[in-house]
Amino acid sequence: MNVVIVGGGIVGLATAYKLSSKYDDINIVVLEKENDVGKHQSTHNSGVLHCGLYYKPGSLKAKLAVDGIKQMTSFCKEHNIPHEICGKLVIATSIEEKISLDELYKRGIANGLEGLQYFNTHQIEEIKKIEPYVTNAISAIKVPQEGIVDYQSVVNKLKELIINKGHTIKLNSEVVRISDNVAYTKESEYKFDYLINCAGLYSDKVAKFSNKKITSRIVPFRGEYYKLKKESQYLVRNLIYPTPNPKFPFLGVHFTRLITGEIEAGPNAVLAFSREGYNIKNINIKDIFDYLSFKGFWKFIYKHKWMCLSELRQSLSKKLFCKQLQKLIPSITEDDLELGGSGVRAQAMDINGQLIQDFEIYIDNKICNVINAPSPAATASLAIADIIIEKIL
Repeated sequence: MNVVIVGGGIVGLATAYKLSSKYDDINIVVLEKENDVGKHQSTHNSGVLHCGLYYKPGSLKAKLAVDGIKQMTSFCKEHNIPHEICGKLVIATSIEEKISLDELYKRGIANGLEGLQYFNTHQIEEIKKIEPYVTNAISAIKVPQEGIVDYQSVVNKLKELIINKGHTIKLNSEVVRISDNVAYTKESEYKFDYLINCAGLYSDKVAKFSNKKITSRIVPFRGEYYKLKKESQYLVRNLIYPTPNPKFPFLGVHFTRLITGEIEAGPNAVLAFSREGYNIKNINIKDIFDYLSFKGFWKFIYKHKWMCLSELRQSLSKKLFCKQLQKLIPSITEDDLELGGSGVRAQAMDINGQLIQDFEIYIDNKICNVINAPSPAATASLAIADIIIEKIL
C-alpha cells in the first residue's frame, strides 16, 4: 500500500509516524517543498502544550487537544524531548472579560480538564502568588495541565523515526498536480493508494487539485513577538494569557516562558501580504490576489475592519503593543521589550467571511484534505493523525 503525504510539518510527520507504527505492509512518502521539515507553523509558534480550555465542547479541537496533550507529553517523555507541564493563568481585567472567563471555565470543565481553579476579585492575593506582577485582574483561571515544549525537537524526532522505519521524506519536492492517483512534483511523480494533504499554508491550493468543491480559503495572518530582556524576565514565571475575544480564534497577546527560559510576548494577528509573510516586507502578489479575489475576505474585512486596523497599528507601534501587554502586567514598559520572531497562521476562512473555528478535514474517496489546522494543531498532532488514519483507512 502506497501512501503519499503532502507537507512535512508536524501534522504530516505525526501522520506518517502513526501509519508507520500501525502498518507493516505500507510504503510512505512525505513530499515537502522546503529544504527541511517543519519550517513554517510547526516551529514558528509559542511552544505551548494546549490542554483544551478554549474550544467548543464536542468540537474536534476540544477532543483532540485533550487527547493530543496526553499523547504529546508521553511522546516527549519516551524520547527525552524537553518539555514541562508548568500551568498557566488566564485573567480578566473587566466585567465584560469576566463574563467571558466564566464561560471559558465552564468549557474547560465540559472538556474534561482536571484541577482548574477559579479565582474571584477577593482572591487577588491568590492570583499574585501564581504570578506576582499580575496586579489588576478581577478574576482568573489557573490551568495546571498546560505546558511548554520544544517543537523543533519533536519535529526532528518524528523525522528520524519515520526514516528509521524505512520510509521516505523527499525535500525540495513541491506538489504541482494530483491526477489519477498520482502526485506530481516538478521532477518526479508518485503513485498512491491513499493521499493525505497536510500542506498547512498551502492546504487549500493542494486540495483544489483533487476536489474543486472545497470553498474555504487560507488567509495568512502573521503573529509577531517581542521578548523580555534578560533583566526583565523576572516579571513572568510561566504562562499568562488574557481572556480571548470569543469572536475570533486568536487568543490575544500573552506571555510565554519558552523551554529555554526566555520569555516571549505575543503574538498579534496581522493580515500578511504573503503566505510566508514573516515580516511586513515579505510581499507575494499572487498570494495577495488570491485573498483579494475571495468574496469571503471582503465580508470579513467589512465585519472586522476596526479589529484589523487595530492589529496593524499594534504591529507598527511598539508603544501600542506594549499597551496590550500592560493589561496583563501593568508595570511592564517598552524598555523591557526587544524584538522577537514571528509566525504565520494558516487560518481558513469560509465564503461568508467567517474564520473557521474548528479543524477542517475532508475525506474524498482515498484522499484526505486537512484544510484548517492552526493552533492547537501542534499539541494535537498525534491525535489528529489518529483521526486521519481512522477516517481514510
